Amino acid sequence: MGGVTQTHALHQLVPLAAELDDNKVTPGLLGFVIFAVMAVGLYMLMKNMGKQMKKIDFEEKAEQKPAAAPKDDARPQRSAKSAGA
Repeated sequence: MGGVTQTHALHQLVPLAAELDDNKVTPGLLGFVIFAVMAVGLYMLMKNMGKQMKKIDFEEKAEQKPAAAPKDDARPQRSAKSAGA
């Protein structure tokens, strides 16, 4: 029965919405303030990220190719300790 009460409450708000003129509805001061706060926050995050990126000291090392193994002995030899005998 909770659905009936919710529907009844929505019907009471319909006349309030009908009073609003679509041509006069604007975001207003609150919308501007929220947008401005988000813009300032984004600027501060970007500035901080630039500062953090400048701290990184990264030099890429050239890749070292592994030494070629002899072709006649492709398998590694097992020692007496690792063989378990």
